[in-house]
Amino acid sequence: MKYKQYEALAEFYDRLNPDVDYVSWANFIKKLIEKYGRENTELVLDLACGTGSMSVELSKLGFDVIGVDLSAEMLMEAQQKAYGEGQHILFLNQNMCELDLYGTVDAAVCCLDSLNYLTDEKDIKKTLSLVNNFMNDGGLFIFDVNTPHKFRQIYGNNAYIIEDEGVLCAWQNTFDEKEGICDFDLSFFVEKRNGSYERFDESQREKMYTDDTLRRLLDETSFEVLGVYSDYSFTPYTDTDERWYYVCRANNKNK
Repeated sequence: MKYKQYEALAEFYDRLNPDVDYVSWANFIKKLIEKYGRENTELVLDLACGTGSMSVELSKLGFDVIGVDLSAEMLMEAQQKAYGEGQHILFLNQNMCELDLYGTVDAAVCCLDSLNYLTDEKDIKKTLSLVNNFMNDGGLFIFDVNTPHKFRQIYGNNAYIIEDEGVLCAWQNTFDEKEGICDFDLSFFVEKRNGSYERFDESQREKMYTDDTLRRLLDETSFEVLGVYSDYSFTPYTDTDERWYYVCRANNKNK
């Protein structure tokens, strides 16, 4: 059975990504806000929030959080998670390229290489412009991307098997170096009560962006890059990192 992007994955996303340390990541974001952000930062936008893990952790740290995601299925998981953790979070079903908030926020985050899913520079630029538009002056935009090194050396044309109790994911990559595009073909095998397995297929696509390209797009949308890091310990980024963490300040005095 063929599904749209993240439609089949939503139910199993957290189980298949158990190594993501959202607590440490959220604390890193808090430290960035304390170091670079607006005084008394309260309202944070979690762009492409997925199943809401980061939204919940930021809420636990005392921030008011708005979570936005394109997938209604992922947001259903996010709502249940927030309710189970006793966190009051506003979730909105929106495409980040068409972001439309009721007011402005003090900071925004976009985690787990969500910007790589925008495979057209025009969409990246549009999203950055919208984030800036709904940002209070001096607010921070904190995001991460998969690096060119990861696309070439880790993704490439490799295949992976990811397993958890009752579910198996077969993952095949196809990387086009010239276009900088990697296609992911995923097949999920989910165990049913009678012991048989049901198969679900889903396709995803990411684009590789260089640091120079991202800096240009950020500059064109009035963001100042304050730092780029390799990890949650403020380690300066390198060409061999698998993920880069950007912290940028909105300069929207003229909007």
